[in-house]
Amino acid sequence: MESRIQIEKVEDVINIFGKFDENIKIIEQTFNVTVVNRESEIKITGTSGVDLASKCILKLLDIVKRGEAINLHTVNYIISLIMEENEGAIDKILKDVILVTPRGKYIKCKTIGQQNYIEAINKHDVVFGIGPAGTGKTYLAIAMAVKMLKERKVGKIILTRPAVEAGERLGFLPGDLQEKIDPYLRPLYDALYDTLGPETFQKYMESGIIEVAPLAYMRGRTLDDSFIILDEAQNTTPEQMKMFLTRFGYGSRIVVTGDITQVDLGQGKLSGLKQVTKVLKDVEGIEMVYFSHKDVVRHKLVMQIIKAYEKWDKDRESKKEEKESSEE
Repeated sequence: MESRIQIEKVEDVINIFGKFDENIKIIEQTFNVTVVNRESEIKITGTSGVDLASKCILKLLDIVKRGEAINLHTVNYIISLIMEENEGAIDKILKDVILVTPRGKYIKCKTIGQQNYIEAINKHDVVFGIGPAGTGKTYLAIAMAVKMLKERKVGKIILTRPAVEAGERLGFLPGDLQEKIDPYLRPLYDALYDTLGPETFQKYMESGIIEVAPLAYMRGRTLDDSFIILDEAQNTTPEQMKMFLTRFGYGSRIVVTGDITQVDLGQGKLSGLKQVTKVLKDVEGIEMVYFSHKDVVRHKLVMQIIKAYEKWDKDRESKKEEKESSEE
């Protein structure tokens, strides 16, 4: 079998093939085909995988024509959607721009899970984004907060996370209180710098439009007209989670992010995030979005690491159940 795809620009071919042809090599290995470029066309030859490989390359061509960069994650994700016969979702993912940063960077969803997350934030007042590291939970939530601030849908952004690692040792760290807590809030600062630019971020911080603080600072407050993000929520206690959620005021939105597989509270302590997924699962107006390893947008090895840990946990749980059954 053979398929030919016409190409208008040489630059498009370069982007599709990738550095040292790394993108095309993945397609060739996956679908057992041979892909070559001859002047203004790409030729795909092989047996049963030619049609699927052609679909994949056509989707990559659509992406580069939109001015998007192609990387290994993009190629692998498109391959997985095509093999699941869900390639129509690719157009939906690429369609909307969430935000354009001061440096001209377009922030868009890269997976179906991320798209569902953004849609949930647009439609619901309280959203939980739960899943492994590298899925963009926090970054996309901050991008949406900045977008809604610019659109005047909210008047303030509040970002918070529990400084679990500090514990009672916080008072022994050098510097004033802000200097002591900054290391635990640094990931939030980094995302704000990227989405707003350093000057605007600094101006908003000084004027109080943006507030970044430890979770303990939320106690006793009612937060109106705000976009509030609780990051690393797996490290909250049930009491802290209840305290945070009841700060919710008129005109506000809440996004809670966390990974229930990475709880740092210590053995025997219940995570507030684990509990709240059960307590609030049927409450109208609250949406819970779950990410998987397919939504990881970091280095491809991060996805493999997460899959390996998921398998290890599943096998360990299965052995535990078998042992309990045999003892009975």
